[in-house]
Amino acid sequence: MVDRINDNPTRSEERRQSDRSRLIVDVFFDGKDGTGVASTQDIGVGGLYMNTQIDLPEGALLLMRIPFGEDSQVVINGEVVYRNPGRGVGVRFHGLSEADRAMLELQVGKV
Repeated sequence: MVDRINDNPTRSEERRQSDRSRLIVDVFFDGKDGTGVASTQDIGVGGLYMNTQIDLPEGALLLMRIPFGEDSQVVINGEVVYRNPGRGVGVRFHGLSEADRAMLELQVGKV
């Protein structure tokens, strides 16, 4: 089930190419502009929003690892497409493998 915030999408919601669900998991990220651990606010097969105080500029490329339990994880490349300084960033996934896409669909479908 997808949790929609409202029926009047903001600019960032209009850019989304897939639905997102409210799933809170840790995200380990590494990029030229910052490295750290954040938590998701929402996630889908096209991207995620993660809460972080690290200032990541729009266009920043990230390598992200998202563990789902002890034996499952996805490793994904992403690009920051939206920033809310001091609060978090919206990230669009790039080059998602079929196996990682299936894992994300499985996890998002549990919400």
